[in-house]
Amino acid sequence: MKDVVQLTEGWELGHEGTRLDARVPGCVHTDLLAAGLIPDPFIGANERDVAWVGHKSWTYTRQLGGEQDQSAIRHERTDLVFDGLDTAALITLDGDELGRTRNMHRSYRFDVTDRSGELSVTFTSAYEEAESVRRLTGDRPNVYPEPFQYIRKMAANFGWDWGPTVVTAGMWRPVRLERWSTARIAQVRPLVTVDATRGRVELRIDIERTAAGAGRPLAVHATVAGTSVRADLGGDYATVVLDVPDVGLWWPRGYGQQPLYDVELTLLDGEQPLDAWRRRVGFRTIELDRGTDAHGTGFTFVVNGERIFVRGVNWIPDDVLPSRITPERYRHRLEQTAAANVDLVRIWGGGIYEDEAFYDACDELGLMVWQDFLFACAAYPEEQPLRGEVEAEARENVVRLMPHPSLVLWNGNNENLWGFRDWDWEQPLAGDSWGEGYYLGVLPRVVAELDPTRAYSAGSPWSGSWDHHPNDPDHGTYHSWEVWNRQDYTEYLANVPRFVSEFGWQAPPALATLRRALPGEKLAPDSPGMLHHQKAEDGNGKLNRGIARHFTLPEGDFDRWHYLAQVVQARAVATGIEHWRAHWPRCAGTVVWQINDCWPVSSWSAIDGDGRLKPLHHELRRVYADRLLTLHPGADGPELTLSNLGAEPWATDVTLRLLRTDGTLSARLSLHLTVPAREVLRLPVPPEVRAATGATKEYLVADADDLRAVHLPVRDKEFGYPVPRFEIAVETVGGDPDTVDVVVSAHTLVRDLLLQADRIAPQATADRGLITLLPGERVRIRVHGVAGAGANAIRAALFCVEPA
Repeated sequence: MKDVVQLTEGWELGHEGTRLDARVPGCVHTDLLAAGLIPDPFIGANERDVAWVGHKSWTYTRQLGGEQDQSAIRHERTDLVFDGLDTAALITLDGDELGRTRNMHRSYRFDVTDRSGELSVTFTSAYEEAESVRRLTGDRPNVYPEPFQYIRKMAANFGWDWGPTVVTAGMWRPVRLERWSTARIAQVRPLVTVDATRGRVELRIDIERTAAGAGRPLAVHATVAGTSVRADLGGDYATVVLDVPDVGLWWPRGYGQQPLYDVELTLLDGEQPLDAWRRRVGFRTIELDRGTDAHGTGFTFVVNGERIFVRGVNWIPDDVLPSRITPERYRHRLEQTAAANVDLVRIWGGGIYEDEAFYDACDELGLMVWQDFLFACAAYPEEQPLRGEVEAEARENVVRLMPHPSLVLWNGNNENLWGFRDWDWEQPLAGDSWGEGYYLGVLPRVVAELDPTRAYSAGSPWSGSWDHHPNDPDHGTYHSWEVWNRQDYTEYLANVPRFVSEFGWQAPPALATLRRALPGEKLAPDSPGMLHHQKAEDGNGKLNRGIARHFTLPEGDFDRWHYLAQVVQARAVATGIEHWRAHWPRCAGTVVWQINDCWPVSSWSAIDGDGRLKPLHHELRRVYADRLLTLHPGADGPELTLSNLGAEPWATDVTLRLLRTDGTLSARLSLHLTVPAREVLRLPVPPEVRAATGATKEYLVADADDLRAVHLPVRDKEFGYPVPRFEIAVETVGGDPDTVDVVVSAHTLVRDLLLQADRIAPQATADRGLITLLPGERVRIRVHGVAGAGANAIRAALFCVEPA
């Protein structure tokens, strides 16, 4: 049987004539941090102080040969395997070159049989590698002044409008020795299909043989769910088919269970096992309906015959130093994502093909995965050496990821088709290649050949063909960025795209995150550290304008500004989702930009760079729930919408109340309504409970079950809010001094009450986000991590909307 030795220890990193202890997997930055030679780039403006790291070449070394134990003696072949080298590397052993690499997103294998000595891996600066390619291919435009399109490396390492410029190098994924004899399993391609409850797993197997194993008759044995098959293998390729009766279907979360089945394949020499391959699979059908209709061209996911309104988020690398992301961290972040009632995660094209732990967690949690190929916001040359790297990278990662039932879509790129048309690329390109041949040629060909069970889309956004503008809301996928960049969030109500695959609104991270990242700084929206941790063009200007359209912009009150920025972010995203969800099935999904961050920063995320939940996360949990109650402006007055994405009809009594700001009731109406499963009910609000146009002292409230919607006739700063009055009581829970219930009792209208628990203690969390209370109502907020906190500290962490 094949033996594997992990090469995690014994590495050294050369630095200024000395050798530092190094860890693999890791990178130069993590090793320099561990040695105390660079400051944390996430703190203050340290990012600038470590920029030199990305401009140098670096060499890792270790001795190879001490691992020559009995297994090495009894095996014919020893391979040195790198699962990930970042990025342009020269590998030598005892002074002899083993090979050169130039792609972070591929693995590499070298024959080192009977060889020993110093193993050296030298990484050329990513800037130097990119410049050498640029000289070969010529210039290409992009959206940032960094050369990321000339190197097959995580583009976000070069900075983005939410990320720092921290250009890494190193062995970012595991390194090992594999020792084997006769033959090994080189590749397995599982094609998993299902017809009703009868599943089929077709394994397409490639093997590699030693010289002694050439022509030797071998066999493969495969099992899944109690079904087994054995097949002889005379050459280097084989296909085995396992038909599995009575399988359970894998469903996205909220639609059913996620049964997973272990597939095991063993390569045999007679009855002697030579190698084994194990994965988990799930049985489901996945289609992408891109048919035309009266509204244009659809983009609807259909899983096991069920049409899905996608409740999605965009995912960026969870750390700009991705070797630090552990399986436990992946699991925690994805559990946070699922807790927001998300059912799809789009892996954005400027990041990485994530670790197996990411996809394993998605399989288990029922989170569908939309996987971008790694191209973003640039014109990419199609000449060598990049073209060969692109195809090899695509082939490897398609095969690696295709066992996962959570994976539902391959997508060619992020915004490059749109960029070609709208970002003044066509003229400077003057006929040069820019990536179209990848997105409309190489990548769909690779997917069709290797993974025909899944759909491919050429890009996001993409209308389906050049017959329409790439970002046409009536055709295919749509990115809505004009609203954040130039308009008020109410402009989300102006259109009904077929599928919104990006939109979002910024807010700063939690206060405790800011205090950790900016120690000692007197925080202000424009304080030096805040501006350094704001990477978007005119980001603070857009934040301030977003606040000022609805509230009086605070002057000199950072806490108030911070609260209102969080409120506007949550309201903005909720406005878009509520509106587009109300138009299901014409609009078939929303994918919010973005769920996570890679460092502490003001951004569009719902979970900040320290893993703390913003109010937006709680708001996503509300607007992505199966049942949603909303009030929105319509052509002839406010509209009431009940959206039911659940599997059962929703029968409910809706209470509509027209209330005055002094707490008195102006009008009341009850409606008994039933919404069929997976459908939406929209109706105009009856005239008797509508406020007069422009009214500043009346507002409409809709309640159904435990859901509430509030509608003001005017914007908040024009509305006659009363001075909020409420009382709080603090109750311990079950004798646990670390957990309390904060009970808030309202005497007036209290709009968008928010308990920012991290203001009480950095580790504290609250189970609720924004809450609106009517006079006489009370709410119970459970808070963890507040041992010893008094009522005054808790009250100081409570915020709500106040009169202008």
